[in-house]
Amino acid sequence: MIVGVPAETYPRERRVALVPGAASTLVGAGLEVLVEQGAGVNAGFPDAAFVEQGARIAPDRTRLFSLADVILQVHGLGANPEAGRADLELMRTAQVVIGLLDPLGAPEAAQELAETGVTAFALELLPRIARAQPMDALTSMATVAGYKAGLMAAEALPKMYPMMITAAGTISPARVLVVGAGVAGLQAIATSRRLGAVVQACDVRPAAKAQVESLGAKFVEIEMETGGTETSGGYARAMGEEFYRRQREMMSQAVSESDVVITTAVSPGSKAPILVTDEMVQEMRPGSVIIDLAAERGGNCELTRPGERVETHGVTILGPVILPSSIPYHASQMYARNVTTFVQNLVDDGNLRLNSEDQIIRDTLLSHQGEVVSPEVRELLGLPILAPPMDERAGS
Repeated sequence: MIVGVPAETYPRERRVALVPGAASTLVGAGLEVLVEQGAGVNAGFPDAAFVEQGARIAPDRTRLFSLADVILQVHGLGANPEAGRADLELMRTAQVVIGLLDPLGAPEAAQELAETGVTAFALELLPRIARAQPMDALTSMATVAGYKAGLMAAEALPKMYPMMITAAGTISPARVLVVGAGVAGLQAIATSRRLGAVVQACDVRPAAKAQVESLGAKFVEIEMETGGTETSGGYARAMGEEFYRRQREMMSQAVSESDVVITTAVSPGSKAPILVTDEMVQEMRPGSVIIDLAAERGGNCELTRPGERVETHGVTILGPVILPSSIPYHASQMYARNVTTFVQNLVDDGNLRLNSEDQIIRDTLLSHQGEVVSPEVRELLGLPILAPPMDERAGS
């Protein structure tokens, strides 16, 4: 069975779905690995490094798709709505596609994938269970994004982060507020703390308090009805506008007192809620900075423009997109470990086994035999729920 790794085509994407060390793992498991020429160069992994680990190099994308039984991508169709569509004509029936496919945000793309006959697995649908943690690409990439957000804020702020006692006097530490204490938020807290800032954080989930305080940050209490704010998978649930209006009111003072606000609040497949309004930005001190990690979903700040730097009311607002791509070496390394573990869970004696009793396989299976099979995505498309596929083997 051949595992193919094409170059990423999403704009400004520098990651690669598999790194040489992970390729070696798959080769050791009895699989062949085929990498498109130059696919890893932007992440710091030349073709020669893949060859040294037992992989082969495909001269072009067409050749790779024609030979590969399994395609590994970072941004597949759905997560790559424009350039990703060009791959549809290269796919073939029974080929397996694994990657980030944004099935809840772009369910129509899942339908297009299904029509090619491919068996697609969306890593965004991975269940939040202990056995799936080594495969959790969303958590891995959120870790990178939260870390980089802390660095971006420190660079953009016209102040130093740590308290310093110098011959010229004492310099007060920067004050950072992190909104949303999920994986990205917690990493932003940890990074800001390492840089010397005084950090506060808020989250609608009461359980987040212990995690925030364990990192040495202060948890901002938001006294609201919080029942039902967390999904069964541990994500913050999308709430109604009235809920967010009350949340904004209770956050306003913390925002105005902060030098830096890092926002991370987003639910899978949903538009990001507005948590920082124009009026709240006006109350911030000149020179303050907002890093909006929800920019790709519209932004938590009312003034955010995805991919741009906005300066208004004396405040700098950054709306970075595909932030993990800015640290492509380690982001690729982490992602590759996730997908390698995922592939190993699918492989049995050199073949892919679609075991419907395995929750990981069942939950992430997006399309199979010409149909969108994910119940969540079928509901978004207005389609009736299908019976789970039988246990079967694919590939050779």
